[in-house]
Amino acid sequence: MKALTCHFYIILCFHILSLFSASLFSSSFSLKIEETCSKDSDCDSGLKCETCPANGNTRPRCVRTQPVIPSSKVKGLPFNKYSWLTTHNSYAISSFTMSGTGSFLLAPTNQDDSVTSQLQNGVRGLMLDMYDFENDIWLCHSFGGKCFNFTAFQPAIGTLKEIQAFLEANPTEIVTVFIEDYVTSPMGLTKVFDAAGLSKYTFPLSRMPKNGGDWPTVDDMVQKNQRLVLFTSEKSKEASEGIAY
Repeated sequence: MKALTCHFYIILCFHILSLFSASLFSSSFSLKIEETCSKDSDCDSGLKCETCPANGNTRPRCVRTQPVIPSSKVKGLPFNKYSWLTTHNSYAISSFTMSGTGSFLLAPTNQDDSVTSQLQNGVRGLMLDMYDFENDIWLCHSFGGKCFNFTAFQPAIGTLKEIQAFLEANPTEIVTVFIEDYVTSPMGLTKVFDAAGLSKYTFPLSRMPKNGGDWPTVDDMVQKNQRLVLFTSEKSKEASEGIAY
């Protein structure tokens, strides 16, 4: 009987040791951020196995796909004391093979996700290139200050309405839009932001700090519903449309 009991305990201990060793092996050898991988389960907790062709990285690597919103960790600071995740050419999405004009797109792309998905995944800054094109304001990844059929992605209002929908659904979030500005039509930016329903969220130029001073706190901007911060690359728009340069 003693021999049988001892044998049982040996088997039980061996089983527990095997489970512990497997767990230790798994955690010790989980791939870290930026290490090459073949599937999500290869990566450490909180990481996914993804590729990013836009930056030339065609080999899948372990990446963090859900950033932490900084104001959720430290509260009460001025807006400028936080770092906000921003995407370049946010509208230039790889799934776009055809222009909104019906032509094939020859312009390079930078993003895999839609603007809505970018915002849902923690992006809070969007870089948009805006042009006068076909009697409207378009998002183009172009050259020479002109938009062409083969560089025109879509009318800007579609992307701006995605931003409006996000702000409406998330009343404590703030989004910044950086405009590479080739719009020359009078009040062109103001009109398209008005049409997208974004004017009511715009942070006013008059409240922006001068000489490097601190911005209002995030809480203050949220309470006043001034949750869309706009910047343009065209200095004259400060005087003509009230958009910060």
